[in-house]
Amino acid sequence: MNKIVQQDILPILEKLKNILEIKEDIDIPKIKELSNHTIHNSSIFQDEDSISIAILVYSLSKIIERKQANINYNQIKIPIVKAMTCLNENNYESYRESIKKLFKIIRNIDSKLKFYIQEVINQSEIKKAGRIYAHGISIGRAAEILGISQWELLLYIGQTTLPEVEEEIINVRDRLKFTRGLFE
Repeated sequence: MNKIVQQDILPILEKLKNILEIKEDIDIPKIKELSNHTIHNSSIFQDEDSISIAILVYSLSKIIERKQANINYNQIKIPIVKAMTCLNENNYESYRESIKKLFKIIRNIDSKLKFYIQEVINQSEIKKAGRIYAHGISIGRAAEILGISQWELLLYIGQTTLPEVEEEIINVRDRLKFTRGLFE
């Protein structure tokens, strides 16, 4: 596992564990916010571990939103703690087994896991296409590169603020003055 990815996953698991300490109404927005962060990271790193964490957190946000009263947080928290321990010890095989166990728990709570997986992948592709567009590639080409529709990309771009770099305009006299100053 990439060390950068590992250092990104550990705080996510820590935050998730902390959210699951006590069942509260505020859990849903907190997990959704964490989900947005993980989806962003999965679109950057595009490795198996980042994507699985993004799917895990997104799935948890969905099932807790729908069935919070019926969910035993400890059942979810125990494999999260184990995953964190394994990751801290660089035991990646056991870490991935803990993540698989979490997916099994989620699948038992809500059978819509495969839809969540597709949604996370789709959101990651849209965000990645948005970044490609921000670097000067046309909307049509960015959408084509990642296999999404231009409409999906346009909706995303319309909802986000992509950084726009404005060049500072310096008048001719100031440029000339600066240039002459270089030779004095």
